[in-house]
Amino acid sequence: MSGQEEIRHERHGGRRFGKEYDDGGREQSMVPRATFRSYYGRPVLKPPVWEWKIPAYLFTGGLSAGAALLAAGADLTARPQLRRAGRVGGFAALLASMYLLVADLGRPERFHHMLRVAKPSSPMSVGTWILVAYGPGSALAAAAEMLPAVVRASPPGRLLHFAARPAGLSAALLAPGVASYTAALLSQTAVPAWNDAHRELPFVFTGSAAASGAGLGMLLAPVSEAGPARRLAAVGAAAEIVASRLIDRRPGFVTQAYTTGRPHHLRKASEYLTLGGAVTAMTLARRSRVAAAVGGLALLAGSVLQRFGTFEAGVRTTKDPAYVVKPQRERLESPLGGVNED
Repeated sequence: MSGQEEIRHERHGGRRFGKEYDDGGREQSMVPRATFRSYYGRPVLKPPVWEWKIPAYLFTGGLSAGAALLAAGADLTARPQLRRAGRVGGFAALLASMYLLVADLGRPERFHHMLRVAKPSSPMSVGTWILVAYGPGSALAAAAEMLPAVVRASPPGRLLHFAARPAGLSAALLAPGVASYTAALLSQTAVPAWNDAHRELPFVFTGSAAASGAGLGMLLAPVSEAGPARRLAAVGAAAEIVASRLIDRRPGFVTQAYTTGRPHHLRKASEYLTLGGAVTAMTLARRSRVAAAVGGLALLAGSVLQRFGTFEAGVRTTKDPAYVVKPQRERLESPLGGVNED
């Protein structure tokens, strides 16, 4: 620094050309950091217009997939009552899921319009076609279970019964896609909470689907046939809880959408119910039909709360500008220079 610059520096109280220096000569910014505000206080992102029907649709679709997978295993291991519970319950859940989806779309023809094209890069398009491929197998297997004894003895009834196994197996093969495509659909949106958890969310939804399908089997099938349901409950609950905990431990500000407020309470209640249902499945439910029913209901309730908690976490991050602005600032200030690590 020249002599004139030193004099100017002292006259302006340590400032030089609009900048401020500390005692060590390091440059300090005179401009305060920006706050998390948007124009007229409006959200940076438009919140989803979806209502409660969408998280309910996420749950019923997962329940149908888990039940179809369980029914196929019961069919191959000669457990007729567990097979019937899985096939009929899975198809009923599929019908509920389709109703909720169409009702949220507003007009039934909108679902039909999505079948005009097949776009592999669109999770919504892929998911629609997965449902179309999954539905006939689930329906055919359930129809075979609901036939009256008189009709079942007739040639058409015997033919339908013969076709039920391959139909159920086809539904089981597509069940993982039905359980997980909704997670891909959410995580590919601009909603910070869903996009940030794009690696863990499919495991959360798939584990939750398995746990709910197992809960349905424990609720409706006798203890003597519900062994596969109890084991599936333990596996599904473990996958769901571990993946959910990984979301809670993700670094960054967006994680607070899952770990605070109403979404946190819903997901925490889901974890307690799911864990309790899984523990019951591996202990008391092996001997008591009442305990099996209680454990099954706990698993079903935990799956419902998981979907609603995840949904509300996403909506929350669209209403608060901080969930959009602060992660962008963190990426810009990171050593990668704004490059997204994912």
